[in-house]
Amino acid sequence: MGKEALIGVLAGAFIFLLARGMDPTPFLLIGGAFLFLRFYVQGRGVEKNFEALEYTGERETASPVTFKDIGGQEVAKRELVEALDFLKEEKEIKKLGIRPLKGILLSGPPGTGKTLMAKAAAYYTDSVFLASSGSEFIQMYAGVGAQRVRQLFSRARKLAMKLGKGSAIIFIDELEVLGGKRGKHTSHLEYDQTLNQLLVEMDGIKPSEDVKVLVIGATNRADLLDEALQRPGRFDRQVKVDLPEKEGRLKILQIHTRNKPLASNVNLKKIAEDTFGFSGAHLESLVNEAAILSFRKSKKEIGEDELEEAIDKVILGEKLERKPHREELRRVAIHESGHALISELVKPDSVASLTVTSRGKALGFMRPAGKEEHYLYTKEYMEDQIAVFLGGAVAEELVYGERSTGASNDFQQAANLTKQIINSGLSTLGIVDEEFTPKNQINEVFTQILVKQEARVKSLLNDKIETLNHLAEFLLEKEKISGEEFRRVLQETA
Repeated sequence: MGKEALIGVLAGAFIFLLARGMDPTPFLLIGGAFLFLRFYVQGRGVEKNFEALEYTGERETASPVTFKDIGGQEVAKRELVEALDFLKEEKEIKKLGIRPLKGILLSGPPGTGKTLMAKAAAYYTDSVFLASSGSEFIQMYAGVGAQRVRQLFSRARKLAMKLGKGSAIIFIDELEVLGGKRGKHTSHLEYDQTLNQLLVEMDGIKPSEDVKVLVIGATNRADLLDEALQRPGRFDRQVKVDLPEKEGRLKILQIHTRNKPLASNVNLKKIAEDTFGFSGAHLESLVNEAAILSFRKSKKEIGEDELEEAIDKVILGEKLERKPHREELRRVAIHESGHALISELVKPDSVASLTVTSRGKALGFMRPAGKEEHYLYTKEYMEDQIAVFLGGAVAEELVYGERSTGASNDFQQAANLTKQIINSGLSTLGIVDEEFTPKNQINEVFTQILVKQEARVKSLLNDKIETLNHLAEFLLEKEKISGEEFRRVLQETA
């Protein structure tokens, strides 16, 4: 029964008893006892919740995570360690009049190691570590979230004193749930009350306290956080924990393979090159999946084939049992060969592998090589990528006379790149603004860019139509070929 309905029933019963001339006092006492019992049980639930957090803190102290266990985040680690030194070197910073930081915000995509960095921070500073999630504080009952925030800070101080520690680190994951911008929840103020209590607790952190408390928050949506959280004196420092670069991915792979038997032919540098855009969590999953594949094959070592297959599995998912009929499979081979041919023509050595094995929602896949990582994109580069995305559909049209639904995602990717060209001021329109530039002009240039690249792709594939068919037949026979095999076939048919 809902809270409003329960209140209505009780009010009705109270009026009914008065109307009948009965004394409602015994019923009020019973109801009061019931409500007291309910809130007592609810409070015990909160206690148990944070008792579990106490145990977490003790366990993390016994089984530490250190910064050496975290790869690919050298800049973030350096910035975090500098902030932690303010907590660790208390006497030195007092001489310079430095105020210790109250909060550190770790922001970045999921799986980049924010939780691991918070645990390593606790070990580095020899602090008690309490972990919680923003969603644990938001409850339907008014005041419960604020109560939990108060108890979390209280528990941190008590546990630190119990264990003889001079500092405690409170880690709040999914901070955007607890610390979202106030005023957006119009139904009730529970979210705002909980956030207000967190702000009050952070303001109450004093440098002179026996137990120094540091709050570390983690979020992948820093844009949703309330401004009051991000001002100086709350979360004083923001550390960006981004996706790792190639060298960072190599270090992460080395960390996750150090206790696993690798075959002598494994080249982790190549795996790092081929995993552009992977987070630390993706790379850990990749190594684990490669070990599982080796186990399935009754192998005692993890080979390069298993690692390469694990990349496809992490990107697309497990192989599917479904198998298209021969003619449909050949169309997929033509489609993927079209992508690969255009990719190789606009940028040599850019194809890592080709497959017509169904995985996830994909019937086939051309995986690009990631030897070079770009942070700025020119118009020419983006036009080349548009051409690669259109290569599959155009190849189907040249061979079969029509296209299929298999190119729908390719078209979406090509459209996104075309929008980026226009919005970046790289089209013939120059600098544009969606509010002031006429929409018909934007649409006209949008169409021109796509039509121009489509004509370019048709011209390139028309000159290579025999190579396209030969490559598709080879791919159909093998089901999956590496970039080296692909380039060997191109040389043979040149």
